[in-house]
Amino acid sequence: MSIEDKLNFKTLEWKNNYLRLIDQTLLPGKLDYFDCHETDDFVRAIKNLIVRGAPAIGCAAAYGIALAAKKRQDISRAAAQLRTARPTAVNLAWAVDRMMRLAGEDVNNDPAILEREAIAIHEEDADMCRQIGKNGDKLIKDDFRVLTHCNAGALATGGIGTALAVIYTAKFGGKDISVWVDETRPLLQGARLTAWELGRAGVPYTLICDNMAASLIGNGFVDCVITGADRIAANYDVANKIGTYNLAILCHYHKIPFYVAAPSSTFDFECPNGKSIIIENRASREITSIDGQPIAPKGVNVFNPAFDITPHELISAIISEKETIRPQE
Repeated sequence: MSIEDKLNFKTLEWKNNYLRLIDQTLLPGKLDYFDCHETDDFVRAIKNLIVRGAPAIGCAAAYGIALAAKKRQDISRAAAQLRTARPTAVNLAWAVDRMMRLAGEDVNNDPAILEREAIAIHEEDADMCRQIGKNGDKLIKDDFRVLTHCNAGALATGGIGTALAVIYTAKFGGKDISVWVDETRPLLQGARLTAWELGRAGVPYTLICDNMAASLIGNGFVDCVITGADRIAANYDVANKIGTYNLAILCHYHKIPFYVAAPSSTFDFECPNGKSIIIENRASREITSIDGQPIAPKGVNVFNPAFDITPHELISAIISEKETIRPQE
């Protein structure tokens, strides 16, 4: 049985005339779907985190352009809307630009060509995830206790994930590993999504609050940390979910490996370093409430960056589908 079969869900499913997405805002309480029929649906899904994770939003945007072409709509307008839906993850712009380059060629006004390209982007991402898992498995030893942050699994990609692809490949390849899952405030992608995925796949895990990681690592209960990435600069600085930088510092201080797993579509060689990456700031309500219930005084000042930058000096290895890069070397 493949890892995909063990997970038994599809984050994105192309239905020829619309895209079906798992509505990740409803997990873990309810497994339900959001169907994208128009460009506005795709933009809403990406902005509101119905679909999230750098590779997954890239795949979704590609289908958005393909569907606009099928409906004989203005694909340049659709591309502009989709490209700016979220600013930090480079896979979104990468997929849109790839689709538009093809649209700019002589495709005989045949929307099927763009549809096939969107499907190819999705299938390529699934293949990259599998290979990331294989490459990363070489770094994971039997009995390793792995800590991960946010969700870099099948819910975040067109395949089995990036960071979680490494974990799945090691576990189902026979290694006896366990996982510490950071809850990942403020939107709890670790608690809501990674825990849901790992439990569905039968991978042993323990959920922790974000501020427990230092104590765990300091007391020798973690053998390595693996995260995903939303953008990797030319010098290998990494943008990822807020809180990733904290973990990299902890690993550096306590001398354990800090790994980043990401496909080649996440590399942005036009971006010289982390300081050049635009960090998305999100709504204050994500911090002041949980599931609509207020947890802070009304009118409180809030700072809510969705991502932080981990300098390349703190990264032990970046695991891509092509190779494992060691930025410190």
